[in-house]
Amino acid sequence: MKEGIHPNYREVLFRDMTPGVDFQFVSRSTINTKETAEFNGKEYPLVKLDTSSASHNFYTGETRIMDAEGRVDKFRKKFGARAGGKAA
Repeated sequence: MKEGIHPNYREVLFRDMTPGVDFQFVSRSTINTKETAEFNGKEYPLVKLDTSSASHNFYTGETRIMDAEGRVDKFRKKFGARAGGKAA
């Protein structure tokens, strides 16, 4: 391989930032990070995840209601009669 053209492939710590979920794992990646964190006594570059297998409802089986109000009702409330348009 040529020197200096490949990204730095190294071990990286991935941490799920979902409240109430304490899940992190080490994998290898080329992602650039500014933060570092310690895991099992070793310092790793840190990548913060919004969702992981520990918090995603497909893997946990939990149903989370993100929006109690329906999208159409929410749209109608926001725009009212202005969004009605003309019937063809």
